[in-house]
Amino acid sequence: MSSSSAASGISPIADAAPVSLCAREPHVPADRLVAEMVPPPRFDSVRFSTYIPDPNQPSQFEAVKVLEGFAGGLGGAHAVTGGKRGFFGFGKGKDKPRTKGTKGAAGPRGVYLDGGYGVGKTHLLASLWHATPAEPSLKAFGTFVELTNLVGALGFQQTVQTLSNHRLLCIDEFELDDPGDTVLVSSLLGKLVDAGVALAATSNTLPGKLGEGRFAAVDFLREIQGLSAHFRTLRIDGEDYRHRGLPEAPAPYSDEQVTKTAYATAGASLDDFPQLLEHLARVHPSRYGALTDGLNAVCLTDVRPVPDQSTALRLVVLADRLYDREVPVLASGLPFDQLFSEDMLKGGYRKKYFRAISRLTALARDGKRLVETA
Repeated sequence: MSSSSAASGISPIADAAPVSLCAREPHVPADRLVAEMVPPPRFDSVRFSTYIPDPNQPSQFEAVKVLEGFAGGLGGAHAVTGGKRGFFGFGKGKDKPRTKGTKGAAGPRGVYLDGGYGVGKTHLLASLWHATPAEPSLKAFGTFVELTNLVGALGFQQTVQTLSNHRLLCIDEFELDDPGDTVLVSSLLGKLVDAGVALAATSNTLPGKLGEGRFAAVDFLREIQGLSAHFRTLRIDGEDYRHRGLPEAPAPYSDEQVTKTAYATAGASLDDFPQLLEHLARVHPSRYGALTDGLNAVCLTDVRPVPDQSTALRLVVLADRLYDREVPVLASGLPFDQLFSEDMLKGGYRKKYFRAISRLTALARDGKRLVETA
């Protein structure tokens, strides 16, 4: 018996004692960041045919129709339609392929899915990636944070060169959190559009409103408007499917239940929540995916409100990576809807925090079965 299990008074049932995320300090080479720009495991098998629109939300049916047409228009390398027909295949006119580096295509170069939490935007974005007739190496899929991390790892010019030969770039959870990101992404997407790369993005914020409430957006209006011009916006209405007809999230467990489950579950991690938050400050967010490699469950004790905004934003990234990988979460302490202060939930990052609560709640439901079988 290991010293940690002896100290807890719990006999290990799994093949090995749980790992600690705080003991992991992954190093991710730049080429892995590029190679991993594909839909996360949760969305490996999604397709337009597996998206189930809410019968009360016509916009969901319309989104599927538009995106299927969008994917169909990407059949040739850097192919764009010209004339009155535009990029999305609407209207009439003869297709005019646009060669790499040619400017001035009619209409926007991408589609922007705007909607609330859990209406299936990422499902649709991943379905578009899968439906686009191109080799995976010619399609890129990542969150906004992963895209900016890629620029940080490769440098701006190398990122442009790496992505310019792609047929499609999908950006999930598009947000602008500071002026530097605004200028960076505006410049990057402008160069990729000029190179003939099609764009698709999801967000809870309309493109003209990006950055609002987080910095002096008026000072960067030109850049924000430039970003907006790249996209045709599709509004997707509906309620969060993660809570549609589902039971309430399970209440937090005791420390003993969480620890017992961690030892009974192969591939589980076990960490004190405040210590994990401190560790996240020492690991770059681009490595949070690698931090969770090989995990079948994340067990946390003493969950309490996050102390500040920087810590909260790091936790949001971790929640996204866990959700992408479908890693169940078990926790003791406070419920996840008490992670963020009232001021945080009213501030400029509120949409990020509500998304994190929604996703952690879904993962907590997944973790309930582990407790029941431990």
